[in-house]
Amino acid sequence: MTDGAGPAVAPAATLVIFGAMGDLARRLLVPSIFNLVRDDLIPEGFAILGVSHHEAGDEKLRGELEAFIPKEERGSDAWQSLRRRIGYLQGDFEQDATYAELAKRVSGNAVFYLATAPQFFGPVVEKLAAARVLNEDEGFRRVLVEKPFGHDLASARDLNARLLACIPEGQIYRVDHFLGKETVQNIMVARFGNHLFEAIWNNRYIDHVQITAAETVSIDTRGKFYDATGALRDMVPNHLFQLLAMVAMEPPNSFDAEAVRNEKAKVLAAVRGPRAAEVETHAVRGRYVAGRAGDKDVPDYLKEADVASDSRTETYAAVKVEIESWRWVGVPFYLRTGKAMTARDTEIVLQFKPVAFALFRDTDVGQLPPNRLVLQIQPQEGMSLRFLAKKPGPLVDTAEVSMDFAYADAFTMGHRTGYETLLYDAFIGDQTLFQRADMIEAGWAAMEPVLESWQTAGQPEDYEAGGDGPADAETLLARDGRHWNSLG
Repeated sequence: MTDGAGPAVAPAATLVIFGAMGDLARRLLVPSIFNLVRDDLIPEGFAILGVSHHEAGDEKLRGELEAFIPKEERGSDAWQSLRRRIGYLQGDFEQDATYAELAKRVSGNAVFYLATAPQFFGPVVEKLAAARVLNEDEGFRRVLVEKPFGHDLASARDLNARLLACIPEGQIYRVDHFLGKETVQNIMVARFGNHLFEAIWNNRYIDHVQITAAETVSIDTRGKFYDATGALRDMVPNHLFQLLAMVAMEPPNSFDAEAVRNEKAKVLAAVRGPRAAEVETHAVRGRYVAGRAGDKDVPDYLKEADVASDSRTETYAAVKVEIESWRWVGVPFYLRTGKAMTARDTEIVLQFKPVAFALFRDTDVGQLPPNRLVLQIQPQEGMSLRFLAKKPGPLVDTAEVSMDFAYADAFTMGHRTGYETLLYDAFIGDQTLFQRADMIEAGWAAMEPVLESWQTAGQPEDYEAGGDGPADAETLLARDGRHWNSLG
């Protein structure tokens, strides 16, 4: 948190990007750094050093990165200033010589971003440590690790152990880019800054919670990665559980990083996922077949490039979990995510318990839809409170209406990637929005029975691309007398 004077300029540092020629660096990381430079949050002493195995030099890397800067900004002082401070180091991630050369080129404060394939996370950190590049004798040294952080509980524990054998927890920043979005951060402000919301944020008033991350895009060219991962591994133990933690955490005693992360960790440790005997009724998996989604024709998943013909990988996952705490006992949390869906929609829906119908029994009111608070995360960030109002006329009849707040209407958003806040926080040493080892492992532990069951179960249920997902997903909620909020 900052005072009324606004955020301070980050300290001078070198950002070392492993995988600097990859999509993550080009499309998200460097454009985010440019935005921070333009906002005067990055000092002149800041530099970028890209590391990759490609044959290239400083100017080649600069050109690759410039292609993803808005055309109208490429001649600006901000970009030209940053462009001059971008350098390149060609090297193999698994060769000691790369790290020996890196040690010569990095001094003072340094942040190492692992924008690489997951199999390099452990080896890169181990070689950085062996080359003594992570020692903080001359300044801070921090490591940012992208997801996926493991592919199950055992691998997550192993990766945590490997990293923590090299550096302490305080130097590790596990990235979940969902937490860089304004609406996600606004959950804490909305709850803890408004007595109206916090007073009803419990099982006395809330019937259930839905967390959705739906995409219209298919797996496209990511078949090799996705077929080995699937929707549940890709989204649920990390992204969706982080949203769950923000919604369900207890009030921290301050906005200090560890105070916030402690409360989030408590929630994740209290999540009760489906037991082995419950997976069939508490979890659903689906796979898209040919259809049209997002104005594009989508082929059967099994016909996508780099997908095995006998694949049993899911492109849709829905799961019912509970939180074993006084605040949330009896309140189910329904999580869903899917590819090639009818709409791009990431949202959190808090549905409140129904009011007593007795007062309306002698009126024309046929039903009383429950109140809902919708936190919209993408594509349009904002909040919506849905409630009942009387229709005009002499009779007592009702209609559902809403009060809507959109970030774009109230604030100048600009072009943001969602990584600006995460990078800035890493530069200033604020770990609030980054996951700890225990949080990562708790997410995997809750989903372990589902993953184990699906390894030996049959095929995922088909759903047409451009639809709302498999029919069993509706059954998951209908079994409890509920239904999903409409997508879009």
